[in-house]
Formats: sequence, C-alpha cells, structure tokens
Amino acid sequence: QDGPQRKKRKSEAGEVDKQLDILAIGTAVGSILLYSTVKGELQSKLDDGHDSRVNCVRWHQENCCLYSCSDDKHIVEWNTQTCKVKCKWKGDNSSVTCLCISPDGKMLLSAGRTIKLWDLETKEVYRQFTGHATSVSSLMFTTVKPMNESKPFDGITGLYFLSGAIHDRLLSVWYIRSDRKEKNAVMSFTVTDEPTFVDLAVSEVKEEPVKLAVVCRDGQLHLFEHILNGYCKKPLTSNCTIQIATPGNDGDSTPKPVPILAAAFCTDKQSLLLVYGNTLQPIIEKVSLNTSEPHICLVRDIQKVLSLKTDAALTKVKTPVVNSDTKVLVPGIPGHSTAVKTPASGKEKKKNKRKPGDAEESIEERLGALDIDVSKVKTPGGLPQTDSFAVLLVQGLESNDAEILNKVLNTRKETIVKNTVARMPIYAVIPLLHELTKRLQGNPYSASLMVRWLKSVFTLHASYLSTLPDLIPQLGMLYQLMESRVKTLQKLSRLHGRLFILVTQVAASQTVQDVPEVNQTAKLVYEDDSSEEEGSDDEMIADKDSDENWDEDEEKEEQSDEQDMTVEKEINGDSDLEPENESEEE
Repeated sequence: QDGPQRKKRKSEAGEVDKQLDILAIGTAVGSILLYSTVKGELQSKLDDGHDSRVNCVRWHQENCCLYSCSDDKHIVEWNTQTCKVKCKWKGDNSSVTCLCISPDGKMLLSAGRTIKLWDLETKEVYRQFTGHATSVSSLMFTTVKPMNESKPFDGITGLYFLSGAIHDRLLSVWYIRSDRKEKNAVMSFTVTDEPTFVDLAVSEVKEEPVKLAVVCRDGQLHLFEHILNGYCKKPLTSNCTIQIATPGNDGDSTPKPVPILAAAFCTDKQSLLLVYGNTLQPIIEKVSLNTSEPHICLVRDIQKVLSLKTDAALTKVKTPVVNSDTKVLVPGIPGHSTAVKTPASGKEKKKNKRKPGDAEESIEERLGALDIDVSKVKTPGGLPQTDSFAVLLVQGLESNDAEILNKVLNTRKETIVKNTVARMPIYAVIPLLHELTKRLQGNPYSASLMVRWLKSVFTLHASYLSTLPDLIPQLGMLYQLMESRVKTLQKLSRLHGRLFILVTQVAASQTVQDVPEVNQTAKLVYEDDSSEEEGSDDEMIADKDSDENWDEDEEKEEQSDEQDMTVEKEINGDSDLEPENESEEE
C-alpha cells in the first residue's frame, strides 16, 4: 500500500549476526507483513492493530518501531521485535492516509485531509495545519535545519514540509512556526496532473535550493529548484519538464508517449533515476540533469528493450489453428447469439480427409453432445437469463467493464432485477451499491433505472447490510445524494401545486370559450311566392325587433352609417328571437 518502505533494522549488541533487511507491507485487511529480503520469505505478521486497510507504513530512524495509519482513523506504533502494538491513538475524524517522521525522530506528521504534527512522547497534537480538500497522498520534510540560525533550534521549529493530495494539481509547502497563529501553506508548486510520485533532495545549507521531482498521472516529470525563504503568493511553475516518447519509425510515423512511473535523485543530486515503461517490467535509467532547457523529450525505443508477450505465459490451454474463413465467437459477451450454420455439403466434404463410409456430424448434434441448448443459441438478440445476469453483474463489477454493466443495469423488468439481486453473491453487494451511487449522479433517465436496483438491494440484502460495522461511511455518498434531492422536493411540490391551479384555471376558461353556440336555425320557415312581400315582412319584423331591443342598442357606440345599424339590429334581433314567436309573426 502506497509503496512499501524498506529500512535496515538496527540490531542489538548481541544480535549482530542476525541483522536483517526488512520490508514492511501494509495490506487491505488491516495486517502488516514483515518480509525479509535477505532470506526471501515472510518473517512475521503484525495483527490486531487496524480494523480496515492500511494506507501508509513508516520506519523510525533510530529504534525498531514501525508506525502505520489506516482507514479506521487510528495511528499505531508497533514494536517489531515482539510483533505487538506499542501504542494506538485516534489520528483524525476521517481516515488517516499518510505519515512522515521528523528528521530528529521526535515528531510525527499525519494527514487525512487536515495535517497534524504529533509529539511522539506524549501522543498529543503539537501543531495543526489546514491541509487539502481531498485525501493527502504524500508527506515529506524538505529541510533538516531552519533557515534562521540566530534562534536556538528545538528540532522542529523553522522546518518546512511538503504535502500533495489526490485530484489536486498543487503541492503545498508548510512552515512550522513557534506560535500557533498561521495554519495555511506558505507556498505551492503547480503541476499538470495529480502527483503520483514525489522525491526531493533535502537542502542542508541555507543558500542551497530544494530540488523536487514530481511524477504526474499523465506520465510527465516536473523538476523544481527553489530556495525556501518564507511566504510566496503565486504558485511556482517547474524549471524543467521531462517526457519520454518512442521514435515512431517502424511503420508508425507518430511517436507515442511512454509514461514515467517514478523518479529519484541520486546521491550527487545532479542525476536522476527514471523508471518508465510497463509496471510489469519497468526500465530503470540514470539521466544527468540539464535544467537550462525548460522542456526535454527523451526518445527511447522501448520495443527493443521491452517485449512483453501475453501468449508466452505457461499454460495448458491449447489454442487450435483455425482457418481464415472461420468466425470465432468469444464466450462471456452479453447478447452473444450467432446463428449456427450447418456445414455446406459437396466440395467441403471432399476436402476433409475422412475414411469412406464415415458420415460427418452436424453442428447441432455436436452441440447436443455438449449439452448446449441449440434453441437458445439460435435466438437472435436474446437476452441472457437470470442466472447469467447475476454472473455477468459480478464479472462487470470485478473488471469494472462499463459495457457489461450497462447491459445488465439498463434492464427494466422488475422480475429480472429482483432475481438477479437475489442470486448475486454477498461480497458483490457493496461494490454494486457503489456503482449504483455513481450512476445515480448521472442523467435522470439512468437514475430512474438505478432506483429499481437500489430498492431490490435494500429489500433483499437488508439483513447483511445491517451487520456491516462501517455501513454509514460506505453509504455516505448515497445518503448525501438522497438528502440533496429530497431537500428540493418540498419546493417542487409547492411549485407543482401552483402550476396545477394555474393550468386548471386556464383549461376551465378555455372550455367556457369553446362551448358550442346554440343552434339558431328556425324550426319552421314559411316561404311566400312573392319576393316583394317577403322583403316587406322582413323590414317590418326588423323594425319591431329594433323597438323591443332599443335599450340594448343604447349601450353600444353610435355609428354614422344607418345601413350598418340596421344590419346590427337584425343580428341582435335574430339571436334573441324565439323560433315560435317568429313563426307567429310571419
């Protein structure tokens, strides 16, 4: 965990011949393994110290003590001779991720998000610093002696130390003062990506600058050279950036970058050891520094030096030699359903060297001999069954394969979801919850699908989840996500109520306007042969109606045109007149 630290254990006077070189390795289950590099075997195991994964181990410079920190928020001081816990105390309110021992061996730096300086004798906090927004991944002292030599040195005051955190592109430098006033960083170094490996050449003289080598996640190496002399407001940029790339000759003209894995200063402080290439078989090379150029690109042909062949591994599986016309189907891919074709008769049979009289078996018969259901193989686009869904889900969670997880988690059938969750193994429940929490933060469509899975997991595996001691930190992100979404529910319901009232009012007014008019066609119409009499009767009816409705016409605007008024009166008269009265008057 976080790079095993090796330290030569100092033996006692009577055990000079038993001097060993021991490697301390922290494990994910909370134990620490002490491995002897001389004997090449496991020497001892330190148990009963941590309840969760070990994040960092550090040897003390003088005695045989070993310090370790863990996700269980505690720091443990071990006696490696008796393999027992010497002292254990709570280091932070969250997990402690990194440790560093002061140059004089009397103080200990610990960091989760905040950074604390402990007195190793009293196990009390001597100083506390602001720290980072994320978990700290690296801690180291940059100076051995204070720059101000006028005051007496107590072993810790006046020293600088460096810290870096995950997802943070700034390395912060902190100054240990005699008072407790200042808790913020005095300067910072900026890099292109998250730092994965940090090494420095400690300055022992006042005028000597600190040399810093930072390897980032993007594979670049940044070199800094700066004299630590107090507060600096702006982040400092690198003096030199080193990259490694392939020459790009053999058929491919484009050079490809080669990632740098680690870098360390040599004893002369003028040359670097670079580790680059593949993590399985890295290449280590010594490079002399030339900081006059701001950017250096080293061309290395790693194909000639490093040739990793996956098929060269010892295995008992024999791969058959297949023809170019043959299509090979890889098992385990979801939706793998290719129609089975029987071999064509005729010419192909003549090519096969068979004895006369031997009949060739069809593929259907061969699959029957292998107990494979042919109908399942032939169904085009058929989804896997519930058994294979559970297997696929576990495979996707272990390999973190997005394609398999999308295939399984995007199903909408409630029965398939319940059966899959019921048949999955217990150890895959927590990884599934983490995956569902990550997908819930995406678009709302995927969130609606993930809620079904969450409901089934909490319903079917509630008894298992209630037995986990660290359930609350495991589901902390999910709790926060649900709380943040439920907070807006009350406001949304109020808004929904107001909008519902508005929409119903608008709809009601529209329905009133859309009421069909009363059928105004007369039930009985009397027609006379003479058109003149009809015209005179109409005029007489219009005059009579206008006299009756004179009060209504007074409210309207007077119009100068007499013809328009008569037309308007006719309209009003027709709308108010009942069909029976009209027939009587006619």
